[in-house]
Amino acid sequence: MRSDARQNRDRVLAAAREEFTAHGAAASLNKIAQRAGVGPGTLYRHFPSAQALLVAIITADVAALVDHGRELLGHPSPGEALRIWLRAVAVHATAMRGLVATELLGADPALAECHDRIRAVAGDLSERAGVRDDVDDLLTVVSAVAWASERLPGDRGRLDRLLTLVTRGLP
Repeated sequence: MRSDARQNRDRVLAAAREEFTAHGAAASLNKIAQRAGVGPGTLYRHFPSAQALLVAIITADVAALVDHGRELLGHPSPGEALRIWLRAVAVHATAMRGLVATELLGADPALAECHDRIRAVAGDLSERAGVRDDVDDLLTVVSAVAWASERLPGDRGRLDRLLTLVTRGLP
């Protein structure tokens, strides 16, 4: 990809992240193009739909989340490592007004792979911490906590309080 095309793509992704964060599913592709300083044709050349934009953003975010989880496998306290990572998962699930959690449930193959990567890291961290609970159940509870914390966005401490309740029994 030419450097100018790469720069345009990166600007579109940054603008899309801002627009989806501000407006969720109501985000406007035209506003994304305006924020990025590109024409609609450039946006659609790189991303033919809002779904394609979301997939690109979520895939990049999941890669960072998985890398963070892999780094935490070396943390001296396995239980604390799992708690830190589950919080990161919850924050990730609330990104862009819940679009991440909603999209990961969809049928897009790239997003199914993202979910599998999250499950694998959750499994590794859970196993290291001696947690025998089902990984899918654990991730479901964390997603539910993330969703519940979003319902009262003015209460900044709610996510951490709810996660403390959920992870209280971890080693």
